[in-house]
Amino acid sequence: MNSSVDTPRSLTSADFSIIPVTTAADLERFLDVPAIVYTNDPNWVPPLRSSIARQLAPDHPFREYGKLQAFLALRGQRPVGRIVAAVNQRLIDREGQSVGLFGYFECIHEFAIAEALLDTACDWLREHGMTQARGPINLFTNNSCLFLVDGFDSPPMVMMPYNPPYYPEFVDRLGWHKAKDAYSYNFPLDTSLHPKFEKAYRVACKSGITFRPLCTKGKGFQEDCLSLHRLFAKAFSNNYSATPHTEAEFLEEARDLQSLVDPDLFPVAEYNDEMIGFWMGLPNYNIALKHVNGKLDWLGILKFLWYRRQIDQGRVLVICSLPEFSSKMVPLALIYLGLQGGIKKGKPYKQAELGHVYEDNYPSRKLIEASGGTIYKTYRIYEKSLTTEN
Repeated sequence: MNSSVDTPRSLTSADFSIIPVTTAADLERFLDVPAIVYTNDPNWVPPLRSSIARQLAPDHPFREYGKLQAFLALRGQRPVGRIVAAVNQRLIDREGQSVGLFGYFECIHEFAIAEALLDTACDWLREHGMTQARGPINLFTNNSCLFLVDGFDSPPMVMMPYNPPYYPEFVDRLGWHKAKDAYSYNFPLDTSLHPKFEKAYRVACKSGITFRPLCTKGKGFQEDCLSLHRLFAKAFSNNYSATPHTEAEFLEEARDLQSLVDPDLFPVAEYNDEMIGFWMGLPNYNIALKHVNGKLDWLGILKFLWYRRQIDQGRVLVICSLPEFSSKMVPLALIYLGLQGGIKKGKPYKQAELGHVYEDNYPSRKLIEASGGTIYKTYRIYEKSLTTEN
């Protein structure tokens, strides 16, 4: 687990200690923390332990351009908190400033432990030359990021963060300031879209745009993933705090989602046989994952297959169209097709979410709100200077 030559220092207080995660046993206790924090929270969905462990493994692709150190808070031998400090060199190169990250933060409801964890992470970032800290970001924004700050009354949808209300309260007390907010929108599926969306679809078709579902098998899936990677690189290269994925990284993540895709929720737009846009929707697999306790062993897989039949929600992760095709109504056409796919006969979906969308992404917000979406959850990324006292 340790990414530097010297083992980071441990921090000990009167009744708890902060230690670096350096052994397999430490990592197991690191992975135990969320189950302790959320014991009585009915909205929490356990993350897959194997997924988190893989992200922190020494052979994860992140290690080719970044470094990290995980820390664990212990009271006796009981884990009561955790955090990861990370340096993403691609982010530093892109932004031209020494910004480090914290992520994977979990902590019981004790301010002193949260303070010690965040201070330890900041000290590690300083030791590695960072002058600014940002988070929560789990290595990169394509991964889990953001603290939930409003909308705690419902469970998170698939691949969205969730945390107790006291997390943002703690970081506020510690002098962190808001860097950027993001929103999730609730989409009504029991009301009709404005006719302009269907009209936009017809305009796009007459303009030479063709639409089809994403290929989910064989060579077609591989080719579509390569096209998606190219579109992500073009359309989202300037997103806040974002760093580009290599083709290999993108394909690895895509294969993890391959069996989970509902093609009716994933229309793609093409012009002259080249992909120029897509609507990326997924069934809300958190409904099933809630019952597997973070483990997809044989019993977890059986539970997942059983409870996936109860999935009646979907999440829209991305609406993407190259700018030069906006005049051909491609974004509106994709919204029309994506929502039509979710409500077609035989589909179970009763609710949809689109998120997250950054607060200053006004073109996307305007489009989403025009289609009937309303904000129902708010998230936040924080920053703090590491060179001055706050």
